[in-house]
Amino acid sequence: MISTRTLGILAASCLAALTLCLGACATTASKAKAAAHAPVPPPPVIPAPSSAPAPATAAAPPVAPAAPPILLTGAPPAAATAAEPPRPRVLDKQFPQPPALDRDVNFWIRVYTEVGTNAGFMHDQYNLGVVYETLQFNPDTSARQREHMVEAARARIGAALRRIAAATGPLAPEDQHIKDMWGDAGTPQRLLGATDDVRFQLGQADRFRAGLVRSGLWQAHIEETLANLGMPPELGVLPHVESSFNAAAYSKAGAAGLWQFMRSTGRRFMRIDSAVDDRMDPFRATEAAAQLLGFNYRLLGTWPLALTAYNHGAEGMRRARDQLGTDDIVKIVRDYHSPSFGFASRNYYVSFLAALAVDRNPEKYFGPIKRESEARFREVTMPGFVTVSALTHALHMSADELRRLNPALLPACWEGRRRVPQGYVLRLPLNGPAWTTDMLARQLSPTDLQPRQTVPERRKVAKGETLASIARDYGMSPAELARLNGISARTRLRPGRFVRVPEANPVQVVARNTAPVAPAAPGVAPSAAPAPAAPAETPAAGEVAATSSAATPAVVAEHDSAPAAVAANASAPSASAPVAATTPSSAPAAVAANAPSSAPGSAPGSQPGTAVVAANTAPAAAANAPVAPDIEPETVTGGVAPQVAQQESEQDARAVAQDRQLAGGTQPVSAKQAEAITPGLGPTQVVAVDNADATDYSVAADDTIVVAATETLGQYASWLEVSPTRLRALNKLKRKGGVQIGHHLKLDFANSTHAQFEAQRRDYHRQLQATYFATHRISGTTVHVVRAGDTLWNLVHRNGELPVWLLQQYNPDVTFDNLRSGTQIVVPRVEDLGNPDGNN
Repeated sequence: MISTRTLGILAASCLAALTLCLGACATTASKAKAAAHAPVPPPPVIPAPSSAPAPATAAAPPVAPAAPPILLTGAPPAAATAAEPPRPRVLDKQFPQPPALDRDVNFWIRVYTEVGTNAGFMHDQYNLGVVYETLQFNPDTSARQREHMVEAARARIGAALRRIAAATGPLAPEDQHIKDMWGDAGTPQRLLGATDDVRFQLGQADRFRAGLVRSGLWQAHIEETLANLGMPPELGVLPHVESSFNAAAYSKAGAAGLWQFMRSTGRRFMRIDSAVDDRMDPFRATEAAAQLLGFNYRLLGTWPLALTAYNHGAEGMRRARDQLGTDDIVKIVRDYHSPSFGFASRNYYVSFLAALAVDRNPEKYFGPIKRESEARFREVTMPGFVTVSALTHALHMSADELRRLNPALLPACWEGRRRVPQGYVLRLPLNGPAWTTDMLARQLSPTDLQPRQTVPERRKVAKGETLASIARDYGMSPAELARLNGISARTRLRPGRFVRVPEANPVQVVARNTAPVAPAAPGVAPSAAPAPAAPAETPAAGEVAATSSAATPAVVAEHDSAPAAVAANASAPSASAPVAATTPSSAPAAVAANAPSSAPGSAPGSQPGTAVVAANTAPAAAANAPVAPDIEPETVTGGVAPQVAQQESEQDARAVAQDRQLAGGTQPVSAKQAEAITPGLGPTQVVAVDNADATDYSVAADDTIVVAATETLGQYASWLEVSPTRLRALNKLKRKGGVQIGHHLKLDFANSTHAQFEAQRRDYHRQLQATYFATHRISGTTVHVVRAGDTLWNLVHRNGELPVWLLQQYNPDVTFDNLRSGTQIVVPRVEDLGNPDGNN
């Protein structure tokens, strides 16, 4: 008999598929070049309901049973055999595996199943069918010793390649074996070149097996989320590549959780503030990952490209597709060359196919596998701001158990520096009492239930005072006070210095008029979270760019001089937060958007006196956790001060840039080294700092760019250190005319370089977007079909003052100054999180 849940999933899948088919009948007015690639938008993304039946997991998933030893031999390294494993089955058209990729997929299957983290392959980095040797390490061999063994093997293989290239007669058996592996491609010239391409790949079989066991905790929720959105279930194995299904994972660059989101991308779809980081919640992160994958698919049209964009970024994959004039994944991974498109990006899709093959038939490679049982729980919405200690007392449960069920709550909550926020959907044991919001509110004392988040106060250090003496005044330890201030417990305080201390007299909740929540049925998580509030209306705009009007469909950016402040709906950084460190001082601090401006003085981030205070302490299991500033104010729904988002975005960009430099030639030789870079099982990878921005900010070889929303001629001139007059003359622009979104513009690089200009341009847009997503969150998408008379002006007004740049990101191939009837416009649904100044 088919269960009701199964019927629901099938019905959702059928409805989504029908929507896709109907959408295919419509045509768009996109550019001719992009029309062949632009996919029909999938059905609207459904906001993640808190009632998802898949239950929560612990912050640190259960340890998998020890895998059986995976060893080849205890003998010295031997040359690889010529025999290849059987070719895995070819998947359907959504995830093609052309014969040209067989050798690559087979290589990663071997990495995932043949050797563990005490062994690895010496191979050619471009021809993965050439595996020279399998190196074995004793478990107690140090990393330095392993590195010496790898370098010795590299030298040995290089010498063999040079011998083979120079040989004119018969070869020794070992050399002949290498020549046979290369086949017809092994010309003397190619073999000499291959001496620089010898690479070591650490085995991952033990980690993959552990990930298979852990995956059972969240598999049902992942499958249901994808089914509800009409997306292929095969996407559910991607966490093998990203995190080995470790929900508590952090990468060196700061990506976090099961799906490895950077903060810059994660804040678009999830709550990330000083108390909650939904990237660590496998359920909320799954729903965000589905949105991002759907976004990639809409832009790129094929799942191979959409998956690669998850690592390399949508902008990079669009550029690769456009440069080569094809969406053929084989041609792209073989022929596309870019400094950021290295070994990891080239191998991302094939490592996914390998993970899929193993996940679908694990017994073939590992024998019997028992996956963890699906995590199950109850949910209750928090009636106010409450400390963990008060919660555990009221619920009669340990902090460890509560933490296991609520991995999104950050260390600041568990250390008492932040309260569990009002409206947060708290997870509780399934076999415990059927708590409701009203029951919890009655159980908590009036002093426990607060109307706002903890607001640390400042105290001036008097002569003779120490951390210990000040801590005693507040009933806390010196270590706790030190953590609150982000300093060492041994720090000597100078008189006159200010330190952060707990608030003295928090205001109590006077009235609690919470509606009862029906108890959950056994085995089902109740829907406790209220529906997201509609975006708040913004005051009517005074005017748009000087060269544009409400009646004019053309989209024209501001011209020469940009004002110092920025319209709130454009979300550019305020003057109090510089756009980018690399921007010259003469550059405008911010720029009015093409979208209508809000009332004067409403620019976010302009509140004075906001200070950076203590950083959250990462748990011991997450030593690479990024530092999240503990800054007030924040909103009840998770909005943060723009300075916080800007600072975190800048930290992310620096971390990714540094990690990309290190990871380019990194070939870890131990599990510890590999996990220090990335928790995933794919190639050593560094994600794009914001892989949800598809705008191409690069400069073409002919010194031209495509104008993006909010950009002005004055900005270009400042970044290039030339006059606006020079750019007007170069592009034959009228004296009072502006630049139009989507149009090509010629630039003068007499005083700058492409790299310098691109860096300043990206920094500007990164801060612009960080400011907006400090107080807004994408909850889904809808599709608008253009009608006669539609213009960009009424599109942004009709959708809650949506920023033009965000609309452009979702529709990069649409020419907005020439909208035609029937064109499909994907419109993101945005939730307004409120003004941090007024919602503490």
